[in-house]
Amino acid sequence: MSRIPGVLPKKASFFTKIAYWFSKRRIGKVLEPLTVAAHHPAILHGYGAYEFYLDRARLVDARLKALASLKAAALIGCPF
Repeated sequence: MSRIPGVLPKKASFFTKIAYWFSKRRIGKVLEPLTVAAHHPAILHGYGAYEFYLDRARLVDARLKALASLKAAALIGCPF
């Protein structure tokens, strides 16, 4: 839990609402880092661009990326 409260969907900008919708569609809920990043539009745009291009990367097999993500999450104790 962060010390900064996230941006609520009712007070979110149009781009933030789109980002929340994609998060719900992909993961099932809006993640806390996304709500905190929504306080600053430039950071949110950069965060979105990073995730978009990371998802489009095809040099490494998708299964290997998923395995690396799980291993990194297990090492730091992240539930995702």
